[in-house]
Amino acid sequence: MRFLHTMIRVGDLQRSIDFYTNVLGMKLLRTMDNPEFEYTLAYLGYGSNPEHAELELTWNYGVSSYDMGTAYGHIALGTENIYTFCDSIRAKGAKITREPGPVKGGTTVIAFLEDPDGYRIELIET
Repeated sequence: MRFLHTMIRVGDLQRSIDFYTNVLGMKLLRTMDNPEFEYTLAYLGYGSNPEHAELELTWNYGVSSYDMGTAYGHIALGTENIYTFCDSIRAKGAKITREPGPVKGGTTVIAFLEDPDGYRIELIET
């Protein structure tokens, strides 16, 4: 078994692709449009399967927003210097919702940001 991808639904596919590529440095790996069933998929990541897990963005034609519900938690990404990284993504317009610092009750340094659709992303200093 191996982890392949995580899928999230987005309200504006190009806006989300721009965020994940320009702000978080992912690569757009491939897209698939399915007009018959009215959706488009975009796969992004820091590398492609099978070496790396991917993020699948699903855009359903005509849907511009989704209710997050109470079950979604976050996507986690590792970064070497979280303070510098947060400064660089803030300069690109990212919304930092928790500034970098130690996790409560521990020493691991984390931060949180939101993507354009409000999905929370945890940054963990590695």
